Amino acid sequence: MMNKESIASNFPGQVHEIPGGGIVLSKLDDIINWARSNSLWPLTFATSCCGIEYMSVAGAKYDFSRFGFEVARASPRQADVIIIAGTIVNKMAPVLKRLYDQMADPKYVIAMGACAISGGPFFYNTYSVVKGADHIIPVDVYVAGCPPRPEALIHALLTLQQKIKSGLTREQITLNATT
Repeated sequence: MMNKESIASNFPGQVHEIPGGGIVLSKLDDIINWARSNSLWPLTFATSCCGIEYMSVAGAKYDFSRFGFEVARASPRQADVIIIAGTIVNKMAPVLKRLYDQMADPKYVIAMGACAISGGPFFYNTYSVVKGADHIIPVDVYVAGCPPRPEALIHALLTLQQKIKSGLTREQITLNATT
């Protein structure tokens, strides 16, 4: 049985006792960020071997639906976060940019694997490979590895949730880091 302190610690608002019951008061932004972070719908952009690791995260062993990422979407208009899993070639870069532009705001990006982060260990000096997703669209969270383990992707998703709950936008985080 949960007591009032544990309920209040899970909810981002403040609980004030009044005679005859309790009223929950909070800042609306905190509640919106809390709800937004716990209901992210990912859009899969898997172009190579990292896509297999992404598929295993949705399976029964890791089950990322426990964390609020259950509804993977195939349409960018219904997605909140795009997970780039694999190599991005120059011919695919405009498609990735178009998918990102079609997503509704606020939108988030996770770059998964060495190929999505830096062009990869195998194709780094190839003329046809983009040297990282951040050359095309802004990236919120990077997942290192070749290919990264499913646990690393879950950690990245949880890190993204914490960023959203903090309420800072990508621009505010960048400004804080440079000042």
